[in-house]
Amino acid sequence: MSSETPTIYEQGQILLFDKPLYWTSFDLVNKVKKMICGTLGIKKLKVGHAGTLDPLATGLMIICTGKSTKTIDQFRELDKEYVATIHLGETTPSFDLETPVDKVFKTSHITEESVRTALAGFLGEQMQEPPLYSAKFVNGKRAYELARQGVVKTLDTVRVHFREAELLEYSLPKVIVRVKCSKGTYLRSFARDLGSKLESGGYLSDLKRTAIGSYRIEDAVNLEKFNLTLEHLQQS
Repeated sequence: MSSETPTIYEQGQILLFDKPLYWTSFDLVNKVKKMICGTLGIKKLKVGHAGTLDPLATGLMIICTGKSTKTIDQFRELDKEYVATIHLGETTPSFDLETPVDKVFKTSHITEESVRTALAGFLGEQMQEPPLYSAKFVNGKRAYELARQGVVKTLDTVRVHFREAELLEYSLPKVIVRVKCSKGTYLRSFARDLGSKLESGGYLSDLKRTAIGSYRIEDAVNLEKFNLTLEHLQQS
């Protein structure tokens, strides 16, 4: 490949990745950038992502390169789809597995039908309170930084829209739910709120993003497969 000819990644590519567990979104962006530049000998390349995923979440991320980074905002506006595993009967301060269980609640009164009824109550537009352990800014600091310091804050609610909420599996204390929702929706808050609607507790124990608009996780690649693509380009 001629170093004088712009690569397809410099011209602009929209890439679909399945983010690994425990990686931050920036970890994945930086890894993809290093792989492209290192393999193809590119000195400078713009790379960005079109929507953050928490380290404890996996699934679809859209990564744009080169001139395609100018289109990132249009992807951020799209609805998202998730498969969320929620543990009922307990809560954690972070609403997920980042922090240990702090309260225990009864679950004997919860039935499959009551879960379906509670899920139906989420449909439509509503105001949602973000988790304290989130990346939102509070007086110039990230909310999660204040939460870890023990500073108690109440975050302003945000307007979100739930398009779909389908129960995929009911096996107390675990339920698995497919959710389609607007941008800016916190699935950790959804887990907390579902537990509350059921007069119990709940936290998010697993999360996978399966779609962003019409882009599906089935079309995403992992880093190993992407590396093979780069090696093929290098040799061509």
